[in-house]
Amino acid sequence: MAKRNVIIIGAAGRDFHNFNTYFRGNEAYNVVAFTAAQIPDIAGRKYPTELAGKLYPAGIPIHLEADLPKLIKELKVDECVFAYSDVPYSHVMGVGAIVNAAGATFTLLGPKDTQVKSTKPVIGVCAVRTGAGKSQTSRKIVQMLMDKGLKVVAVRHPMPYGDLVAQKVQRFATVEDLKKHKCTIEEMEEYEPHVVRGNVIYAGVDYEAILREAEKEADVILWDGGNNDFPFYKTDLLFTVADPHRPGNEVSFYPGEVSLRMADVIIINKIDTAGPEGIQTVRDSIQKVNPAAIVIDGASPITVDHPELIKGKRCLVVEDGPTLTHGHMKIGAGTVAARKFGAKELVDPRPYVVGKLADTFKTYPNIGTLLPAMGYGDQQVKDLEATINKTDCDTVVIATPIDLNRIVKINKPTVKVGYDLQEIGSPNLAEVLDEFCKRNKLGK
Repeated sequence: MAKRNVIIIGAAGRDFHNFNTYFRGNEAYNVVAFTAAQIPDIAGRKYPTELAGKLYPAGIPIHLEADLPKLIKELKVDECVFAYSDVPYSHVMGVGAIVNAAGATFTLLGPKDTQVKSTKPVIGVCAVRTGAGKSQTSRKIVQMLMDKGLKVVAVRHPMPYGDLVAQKVQRFATVEDLKKHKCTIEEMEEYEPHVVRGNVIYAGVDYEAILREAEKEADVILWDGGNNDFPFYKTDLLFTVADPHRPGNEVSFYPGEVSLRMADVIIINKIDTAGPEGIQTVRDSIQKVNPAAIVIDGASPITVDHPELIKGKRCLVVEDGPTLTHGHMKIGAGTVAARKFGAKELVDPRPYVVGKLADTFKTYPNIGTLLPAMGYGDQQVKDLEATINKTDCDTVVIATPIDLNRIVKINKPTVKVGYDLQEIGSPNLAEVLDEFCKRNKLGK
């Protein structure tokens, strides 16, 4: 039989994992290209020979997704595999229509074909949308397991935007490791909160190789999922975080609904700031698609280090970048903090944006009067610094999970916003984790 020519449609993450677990070494297929979307400046690269394996001695080119119809024709493509996350169903099937109209088959690979089995117990933390509160949930679970005397190693969903060979397996144990691996702001936002708390986190490109390294130093593996993707590893306990600020998204975004349906435990986060109608919509969705799941109610109480710099001041609010862009959030922790502590005004950054940040606002025109902390490359970081410093405001309210002052030099007073998961009543994390440890004979 002739090999089937395949394009993997992705965004430098799930696409590479699907290739590594299903297509690499598979003689039935010939992956002729990847396409890239969502993330700037990743098209035009190659998935390198060192990672692609012996069937691909020249590597695999990465093209823009916009060129998909032309690529299908020119490369005689039989099948296109959709492999990125946090997108509405209309987008997924819109891409499917483009693929089918060009003559190819449209495919979604599932857990059975892509999940890797660990020799250690695995807890997964996913979310129905970017910005739902997955990271703070992961942090709390890790801390609770560490308090039981367990060695927990986190593995983060991929963000390999640099040298893919160098990023095959990355281990982060200190803040200095972030600099050594030339992390973007988006990567630091996920890795730094772990390492400053004293636990190790892995990431990279080859997630089976990563898992085998992580297993050497772990009692428990924690899969810290990205976007709303389902886990790369077969889990023994799966948490999914839902967001009542975007009610209905839990059953209308891919693959967020997959994560919701797979979950053993669903956390309805941000109950302290969401409206009752949104909360009830999420409860109704859970009851409809996964009534057997344990449901934990959660809040995200806000803390700030200098509230006096907010009260009565004109504030520029800097929020987590992906939450505002493909996460489509209109409000984040920084906005909540600015309003809670009496800001006179939220300053609109759009008249002051420069360079690649201006491009971000063109791509995502509904961001509004917030500034996303974009930093996928050196130029974006420089543009972020220039935009903040140009903006006419009294105070910069920083709601990213990292110390942004360590990355950019800001010429105005800054306030750091913190937020952690707080469970409300029972069931709660302690009860669920106690049962998990008992079942797996873990801890004291």
